[in-house]
Amino acid sequence: MAWLRRERRGSSGTAAEGMALKYLEEQGLKLVERNFRCRVGEIDLIMHDGTDLVFVEVRLRTTPAFVSAGESISHRKQARIVAAANQYLAGKREVPCRFDCILLDKLDPASIEWLKNAFGA
Repeated sequence: MAWLRRERRGSSGTAAEGMALKYLEEQGLKLVERNFRCRVGEIDLIMHDGTDLVFVEVRLRTTPAFVSAGESISHRKQARIVAAANQYLAGKREVPCRFDCILLDKLDPASIEWLKNAFGA
């Protein structure tokens, strides 16, 4: 049964990422890559905002009993995102970068909270 719960959670995570992508595109950002994975971590969305490269973490928390969506992005998770971003940037020309978070309390576009420059490298 655990595999069933994981599958459902994964599909809601995919839906949240899709909702975040649509929202960010409506704000003028352009998709570069989705679900970049490397040995040190994963980046949900990589986007262009003008000349800036934006690494986006999408968090959906439907049951905030323990922590909110924003609080669930621990320092350890931030470090993994930064390490993955460094892997992505290796060998590419230098561009201004930032780390944003899209937070959702439910699968509803009205509940999106966009934190620009949520954390630094």
